[in-house]
Amino acid sequence: MGLLDEIVPGTAMILAPHADDESLGCGGLIAASCAAGRPPLVVIVTDGAGSHPGSPTWTAARLRARREAEAEAATCHLGLPPARLAFLRLPDTRSPHAGAGFETAVETLSSLAGEHGCDTILAPWSHDPHCDHESVWKMGLALSRREQMRLLAYPVWGWLLAPEIELDTGVLTGWRFDVTPFQSRKALAIQAHESQYGELIADDPNGFRLPNELLEVFASPYEVFLGP
Repeated sequence: MGLLDEIVPGTAMILAPHADDESLGCGGLIAASCAAGRPPLVVIVTDGAGSHPGSPTWTAARLRARREAEAEAATCHLGLPPARLAFLRLPDTRSPHAGAGFETAVETLSSLAGEHGCDTILAPWSHDPHCDHESVWKMGLALSRREQMRLLAYPVWGWLLAPEIELDTGVLTGWRFDVTPFQSRKALAIQAHESQYGELIADDPNGFRLPNELLEVFASPYEVFLGP
């Protein structure tokens, strides 16, 4: 059994809070799974329309369409069939943590998992310091309990936590997955998210921009997946 089979024995459902998280945290694994003949289902949870709220030219609707087009281009670089990409379109920065909206999202994810034969969930790490990432981790946890599915975590923003911050994580276990054979594909996928680099949308001085220190993390030849 190879390491890919150990991490994802069957078919994965990858929950990405925003378009780009799938490429940053799981791009190599997505490409490896597609090459192995069992493409995952990638679900982009929020609409991504909140990254440049001060832009007079990039309305929420225009930005939403752009973010989805970027996700389609990125996952195409990774070899993912278009039918294996889904969008929940929940509001960016306001993904629910509980309540009716949360339950509806979990119900939708449950239907998608059954439709696409998923048996393992990959969700953002519970300690990623972003409200949408925390929300999507909770969705993954609720879905895993509801459907008795295996749940793994992948860090994104957690890589930038200050070393002196103490976290109640217990003993962490997991895998370092070598993505060297797919590193060039992953780089192309990350670059496809042009709206998040700062050059495409130049009329919002306070708009979001992927920080260089985060991009440097995901230029490494491995990805990390944490067990329960």
